[in-house]
Amino acid sequence: MASIALSAAAAANLSSGRSYGVATWTHPRRSQNGLSLSVPSVKCKLVEPLRSNNGNPPGLQFLYDRTMPSAVTMPIMQGISSKYDTRLRIFSGTANPSLAQEIASYLGLELGKIKIKRFADGEIYVQLQESVRGCDVYLVQPTCPPANENLMELLVMIDACRRASAKNITAVIPYFGYARADRKTQGRESIAAKLVANLITEAGANRVIACDLHSGQSMGYFDIPVDHVYGQPVILDYLASKTICSNDLVVVSPDVGGVARARAFAKKLSDAPLAIVDKRRHGHNVAEVMNLIGDVKEKVAVMMDDMIDTAGTIAKGAALLHQEGAREVYACSTHAVFSPPAIERLSSGLFQEVIVTNTIPVLEQRNFPQLTVLSVANLLGETIWRVHDDCSVGYEPYSSLDID
Repeated sequence: MASIALSAAAAANLSSGRSYGVATWTHPRRSQNGLSLSVPSVKCKLVEPLRSNNGNPPGLQFLYDRTMPSAVTMPIMQGISSKYDTRLRIFSGTANPSLAQEIASYLGLELGKIKIKRFADGEIYVQLQESVRGCDVYLVQPTCPPANENLMELLVMIDACRRASAKNITAVIPYFGYARADRKTQGRESIAAKLVANLITEAGANRVIACDLHSGQSMGYFDIPVDHVYGQPVILDYLASKTICSNDLVVVSPDVGGVARARAFAKKLSDAPLAIVDKRRHGHNVAEVMNLIGDVKEKVAVMMDDMIDTAGTIAKGAALLHQEGAREVYACSTHAVFSPPAIERLSSGLFQEVIVTNTIPVLEQRNFPQLTVLSVANLLGETIWRVHDDCSVGYEPYSSLDID
């Protein structure tokens, strides 16, 4: 084996740990064809061992002043949650840019630069205006009306990021269109929710963040991780700020299918009693109310649903509640689809207030006096940061509502 030979002075200095020394490294003699060879010795300089400074671990010192790349010289800030990570990128489609801007502001970031345009024949063109190589990219794009155009735009955005060598691509879909087509209710029907899930997956998305899916089973249609975020806590916080006596509250499910959602909502709302509107649907977007299960007389009724489309279900339910003696009726929903004639039905005087979120942009011409729009930007922004930081998404106050 090779040996290190130290001079007497170097050995003394090393034992004291105070100064530098010189070490000589000598190869052993080798024999080749009977001849003895001697490899010259190599001298190297032994540097003084690193010392601690007041109990702190030693640090490396550069021997010359030179501008280093930011990725090398950027220090790790202790005790500060760095939400200004340059590897986290937020891009917005054209469906809801205001919500995307609020999410980026919550994270302390600027929206990524992206060019989206439509050709004369309706085709969609997408080009990223900045590099996303090796980045975690989040694309904020609800598939709200016009659902087909916004869905196709999302798919093209995902493909552009994949071809730009993004490390991870997460589709942030505040409103997941086609979610109601999640099963076959009649023969020879399609399950469009599964088809859309396959399209998003095959386009190149690595993860999906969705808000208040119409049914939890839609998560199983994806072959990639899905983070299901509930928007009801935002509405709960708003209702808690209103001066409504908890003894006067009753939570109403507008149909039998929403009982689990309404029950979880009632549990969070001071464990309020529950009522159910029994309806029979004779066709798509056509509903008929039959009767009411529960007591709402002299109560403040809070109707809870995941979306309001044409408002036929919730409007007929509100009329029934007034007939049964309800003092006030509040309509609460996460997704404000507001297809005609929803505005006329909601502003007809049946509701004390209509409370929705901005998962779908509410146009100015669709505003009416009873409408209140709450923002889910902080909810989605915190979810994005926790996914990016590999933290649990099930956190208070935005954890699961225990919907079973």
